[in-house]
Amino acid sequence: MKLKITPLIALLVSAAALNSAAQAPAPKAAAPALELPAAAAAPAARPAAFSTAAVTLDGKTVLVLRERLLSLSADERALRVSERIKKISKDPIADASKISVTEGETTSDIALDDFVIMSVTDRDARAAGLPRQELARNNAVLIKSAVISYRKDYNLRGLLLGVLFAILATIIFIAALKFIESVYGASLPRLNAWAQDNIKSIKIQQLELLNASRISGGLTALLNAVRIFLTLLLLYFYIPILFSFFPWTRDFSPILFGYILHPVASMLKSFIHYIPDLIFVAVTVTVVHYFLNLLHAIAAEIQRGRISLKGFYADWAKPTFQILRFITWAFTLVVVFPYLPGSSSPAFRGVSVFLGVLFSLGSSSAIANAVAGIMLTYMRPFKVGDRVKIAETVGDITEKTLLVTRIKSIKNVNITVPNALVLGSHIINYSSLSEKEGIILNTTVTIGYDAPWPKVHELLISAADATEDVLKDPRPFILQTALNDFNVSYELNAYTERPEIMAGIYSRLHANIQDKFAAAGMEIMSPSFVGIRDANAPALPSGGRPGEKPAFKVNLFKSGD
Repeated sequence: MKLKITPLIALLVSAAALNSAAQAPAPKAAAPALELPAAAAAPAARPAAFSTAAVTLDGKTVLVLRERLLSLSADERALRVSERIKKISKDPIADASKISVTEGETTSDIALDDFVIMSVTDRDARAAGLPRQELARNNAVLIKSAVISYRKDYNLRGLLLGVLFAILATIIFIAALKFIESVYGASLPRLNAWAQDNIKSIKIQQLELLNASRISGGLTALLNAVRIFLTLLLLYFYIPILFSFFPWTRDFSPILFGYILHPVASMLKSFIHYIPDLIFVAVTVTVVHYFLNLLHAIAAEIQRGRISLKGFYADWAKPTFQILRFITWAFTLVVVFPYLPGSSSPAFRGVSVFLGVLFSLGSSSAIANAVAGIMLTYMRPFKVGDRVKIAETVGDITEKTLLVTRIKSIKNVNITVPNALVLGSHIINYSSLSEKEGIILNTTVTIGYDAPWPKVHELLISAADATEDVLKDPRPFILQTALNDFNVSYELNAYTERPEIMAGIYSRLHANIQDKFAAAGMEIMSPSFVGIRDANAPALPSGGRPGEKPAFKVNLFKSGD
């Protein structure tokens, strides 16, 4: 498709060249004395220190002045000469072919009839390195050619010819656009059909990196990008060529071409000079990449337990690798930074300083959490799955990251705690010793002094034995923790290997204690008991032992009754 568009662009360029040739001044059969001599193109050596000013017509340079005249500077002379040439060019009666040189004692005057356009002095001749008469004749030829070219640009024939070429260029441009769209429309279904039959998903064993639909979508996007690129390229050539057909916009053509050609040329030149540095950066990054792959493989083997290092725990492998990876990439960035394009520019340095200050001001808490996360990793106060109590939060550890720790509470609520807060709080780990020694669950009841303590011990032990998930070995044991005013505090201690369900174990244990003491006819006075008693019947749940005596009844009477 690109090969077919090229002739169209060439045809547009040829049309612009043909228009320029048609508008160029026709060769005159003038006297040889008025023709521009070859010496004007390469003047003899002259003094170098001259101020120059260009005489222009319609934005184009006609000639260059190098000396002042009387009190007029070179710039003022050039401005006045430009205005006179423009006045002659816009006067339809003025005959440019009558521009001639009149010689005087000290000057050579270039004039049209009695209207003097400019004067050439001996100082001008010395500055140009030519005889005064020859310089005057050369300038007269240049002025005459500029006037004739200006008039041809702005006459009716030239404008009509420009309109004709513009219409032709527009027709070719529209035809090229339709051609691009037709080729794209015809290629798209063929590409989709070919992709459906030939493109397969890219996999590494069971891991699918790219499926076939994504690859097909990428090819479609690439084809669409080519279409857009060719359209923009065609538009880029069409607009400057269209501007070149009219005198008012002709000066914009080289400017528009330069907007892209100059940056592209500069980028290409910079890229060529950057190739050695690019090779260094590529080699450095490649070596670091494979070095980190090796470290990752070693860390994975340590985590699986296939490699063991004395004093190095398996759960340290992943965080240690992440720390080493960060340090390695940071060091690599320091090494390759001077070789990056634009690294020495003030703008790049300013942005770097700004980002550094911004990071320092805005990441103090994040850095504190990260440092705390590293410390918690190597302190090993808990691991994922442990039942812990951090501050007032009780639950199971579900995730440990560099910044936060996530806990699933016993109420099935996910709680995120910053690592700095975890490090600053006391941590109770219920699971760390549960598998080897078991965790002790304890609860306290208070029983009156009238109950024999061996019997209380027996009932509490039997309640623990009747509770599911309470270990028989080691055996539960009782501690009498306090002799209170009206009762004794008995603490039941029982072992379990299931700290993750200790709330349920506590509930079942308390229920069994109530059942055992109710069945034995012994009342529980915890946490406290207040009542008026006749010392006959204990306070037991309804449906107690048959034949027991009810408590006495107290009637209250008003005074005087």
